[in-house]
Parts: sequence; C-alpha cells; structure tokens
Amino acid sequence: MYKKIIVPVDCGQLDKGEKILRKASALLDAGGEIVMLAVVEDMPGYLAIDLPVDIVENAIKDAKAKLVELKEKTGIAARVEIRNGAPAREIIAAAQEHGSDLVIIASHVPDFGNYFIGATADRVVRHCKCSVLVDR
Repeated sequence: MYKKIIVPVDCGQLDKGEKILRKASALLDAGGEIVMLAVVEDMPGYLAIDLPVDIVENAIKDAKAKLVELKEKTGIAARVEIRNGAPAREIIAAAQEHGSDLVIIASHVPDFGNYFIGATADRVVRHCKCSVLVDR
C-alpha cells in the first residue's frame, strides 16, 4: 500500500513504538522502506547552563541504541534516523525530505497541558503533507 513510511518513536514509550512499527510493516509495499525516527529535543538555554555539556549527545546515542534494539527485537527492516529539535517539526521535515507517503504516529490520552500547547500528533496531523495514521 505504501512505499515509504515514517515511524516516529518516543524512546520513553517503546511498547507503542513496537506496535506502530509492526503496523508499518503490515502496510508496506514490497520493496518499500520504513524510516524509524527518534527526535531528541533541544535544551532551553536557561537549563543548558546547569546541565552537562554532552547531555544532548548522550541522549542521541541512547535513542539510536534503543531504536536499533527495537529493530532487532521485531526483525523488521528499517532505517534508523535520529534528529534534534522540536518533535513535530522534525517529523514533518523527515516526511518531506524522504518523500514519504505515510506517517504512523502513536498518540496518548491528552492531558491538561495538551489543550494549551497541543500534542505532537496533533501538530503532525495538521501540518504534514502526506497521510498520517494516528494509533491510539
């Protein structure tokens, strides 16, 4: 059905990541490609002063290790990509850069904060140029 699928994974919720990775595998055309994506958020300047210099670098290494482990656990062929920045913006940028025709993103039950600032899945759905499947 789809030739290129972006699967953003929250490294704090690998069970949801595994679920959407399996869905992506089921929806992928023969010869298609899955890109598993993790986004490490930037540290605000006022916090960066009090944190170790290599905290973002370590977070990137940790995210890559977790995605590789998830890929090996499931046995699903996928490219692993790590980006740094705002999650929704980076997911949308990855979808455009890769020419993807589907993004499968996990969602959660919204809390009070989501009503003021919005959730990543909401932003991706509103602004992504390709189809988006939200898994609840």
